[in-house]
Amino acid sequence: MTVDIIIPTYKPDQKLDRCLRMLQRQTVKPDRILLVNTEESLFSSQVFPTLPQGEIIHIRKEEFDHGGTRNRAAAMCDSDLILLLTQDAIPADEYLIEHLMDAFSDQEVCAAYGRQMADPRDNPVESYTRQFNYPAQGRVKSKEDLEELGIKTFFCSNVCAAYRKSVYDQLGGFPTHTIFNEDMIFASRLIEAGKKIAYVAEAKVWHWHNYSAMDQLRRNFDLAVSQVDYGGLFNEVRSESEGIRLVKMTLLHFLKKGRISLVPHIFLQNGAKFVGYRLGKSYRSLPQWLVRRISMNKEYWKS
Repeated sequence: MTVDIIIPTYKPDQKLDRCLRMLQRQTVKPDRILLVNTEESLFSSQVFPTLPQGEIIHIRKEEFDHGGTRNRAAAMCDSDLILLLTQDAIPADEYLIEHLMDAFSDQEVCAAYGRQMADPRDNPVESYTRQFNYPAQGRVKSKEDLEELGIKTFFCSNVCAAYRKSVYDQLGGFPTHTIFNEDMIFASRLIEAGKKIAYVAEAKVWHWHNYSAMDQLRRNFDLAVSQVDYGGLFNEVRSESEGIRLVKMTLLHFLKKGRISLVPHIFLQNGAKFVGYRLGKSYRSLPQWLVRRISMNKEYWKS
């Protein structure tokens, strides 16, 4: 199998440099690394080490679209697999690509995503959240898992996800002009088409954000907007129950460890997530000025 890597960038920093250096160390070498950078003036060549198979294209900020930009890059690739990464996702070891590629030995697997980890010293709550969403045990998911897993059946993240290019093209790639969540929308299409998605726990990247409560509200608002706009399986499964289970388990985990001081932070962060999500679910009934104010991706509303 051949694999091309696509990384959208915007104001890249040293994390991109670390990501690219780890990609050079992989046991399976990518055939191509394509950076799609937003705003050339904000890109420093110092964070782009010399890569024989690497190249970069620049776009303007108004051209960027979560799905469309990745589709544009994918159209330039003719590999068997495309591997999507974000600029701040750092491979944890040299086996990332190898482990992801192994999942595609099952011909019905058309997407495979890796395990995201956070440093518990930097952000203990986010570290536990990552363990909840990305457990140590991998699994393959299909339409038969909808009743058991609900929305988690088509959980997938372009922070680190590979796709079978032939099926990606067949289904039309990611949705264009989407506010967010292009990865799960495409994953839901795969599930509807009877394909499988693999969660590969051995394929690990370091990736987390130290979001404020307001950031969490904005992000979950956009997440809900994407689900409302797309519809499909998102209308048939509930996700709130999974969020409630996460809050309960997070509280129990830190209470058992005696870290009571983190309880207000947990309530604040998850309360913001819930409010943002509920507002996003009903965004069509909100005044336009409020929608623009709440949303994290403000460029989306200009069109």
